[in-house]
Amino acid sequence: MIDFSRRSVLRGGGATLLLPFMDSLAWSQKTTDPIVKPSKKLAIVYLPNGIVRRCFFPGEENAEIPEFIGGFNADKTKNERRFHNQPGTYSLDLTSTLEPLRSHVNDITLITGLDRTYKNGQDVHAQGASCYLTSVSPEQAENLGLAHPNGRTLDQLIGDSIGYSSIYNTIEISCNGFTAPKEPIEFDNISWYGPGKIAPSIREPRKLYDRLFLRESYRSHVGDVTDLVLADARSLSNKLGAQDRQTLDEYMAMVRNIEQRINKMEQLLSGVNIKIPKNEILPRGEYIRLQMDLMLLAFQMGITQVATFMIGPERWDATLMYEGVFDQPVQHHNMTHNQKGDGYKDLQKIDIFHMEQFAYLIKRLKEIPEVDGSRMIDQSLVAFGAGLGDGATHQYYDLPMMIAGKAQGQIKQGRFIKMPSGTLNSNLWLTIANLMGMDIESYADSTGVISELWS
Repeated sequence: MIDFSRRSVLRGGGATLLLPFMDSLAWSQKTTDPIVKPSKKLAIVYLPNGIVRRCFFPGEENAEIPEFIGGFNADKTKNERRFHNQPGTYSLDLTSTLEPLRSHVNDITLITGLDRTYKNGQDVHAQGASCYLTSVSPEQAENLGLAHPNGRTLDQLIGDSIGYSSIYNTIEISCNGFTAPKEPIEFDNISWYGPGKIAPSIREPRKLYDRLFLRESYRSHVGDVTDLVLADARSLSNKLGAQDRQTLDEYMAMVRNIEQRINKMEQLLSGVNIKIPKNEILPRGEYIRLQMDLMLLAFQMGITQVATFMIGPERWDATLMYEGVFDQPVQHHNMTHNQKGDGYKDLQKIDIFHMEQFAYLIKRLKEIPEVDGSRMIDQSLVAFGAGLGDGATHQYYDLPMMIAGKAQGQIKQGRFIKMPSGTLNSNLWLTIANLMGMDIESYADSTGVISELWS
């Protein structure tokens, strides 16, 4: 049974809110109990359809770009032309795509040189997503006599290891705002419980909110969860010190803000013909940031310590409205295959848009307080990357990857780590597993850890 003796809750009509730790409530803690410490959090954020690499990787923007091999030869090495890293650790100079991260440059590390094994057996985009956290291809699984995808994904294994202290071992979140399927599930999922067993991600903010705070069966019987607990919160506030009253006020304001944003999204949905999924039905940036805030609230409340977060689905040829970027909806996947001449410049605008969302996530991590006076970013580890190195060529090498957060002082940030070209991406997953407390020596086809990440 989960012990909530250290955490206070607000309840009303079946709704439950688990509060952040507050010193004023520590009177109920036994004096023999150990000091409460913040939990370590892991978020794995996935970018769809690769990136415009010439604008992402330092040193490539004004260089001649090799003619990369793509398609179903994404892992081919014979006669391959590619950039080759000079291994080492360098200061991080931001490219034009990474510019939105300027104010967070000391909170991130860029890693290059990472490759992922690719074998025939599944569409390149589907494999990019569905095998992202297994690092095992369909063909490898077949050779081993295993169902695809192979076993539990990294997030599930880490959740198995540390999830005993939270309500959910893991939370799976997606920002696929389309109302009807355009592709098989492999294009829109990165988490799996086991062979052939999907860990379904939650697309709708209301469903995610209900998953975190309410049983769905209560939803028809109760109003806004915040309305139900505000009276309790006001009563509790009288028992708190000034600093804790401010913490509670900020916390309840954040929950109320999320509820209002969800209601706004639902009003937008009510005016859309959802039977025709021509356009995405939610404003893209608002939608992504709302889902991010729900994930962070789950971290803050101790509901989970591990989350996967898909900014969008792979391929999925339907139009998206990137507010503030284009006047009309565009198709991200199609744009990745029209990069010749100046074609890449419009596509880069989407990459920059995604970096702005990443910057928002880091900003929020730096704002949220933890039990010991630190900030959530000090206790967190965020992996932000794509399953394809370049969307135009479907390459499975030189994968874009950034790591944010301090992982409780284990990581030194503000660096550019160039790994030897061909370093397996599974080495990074093994490193993350170790940083999250798992005592394992290998993961998938890994050959060792990325020791350069450690402080």
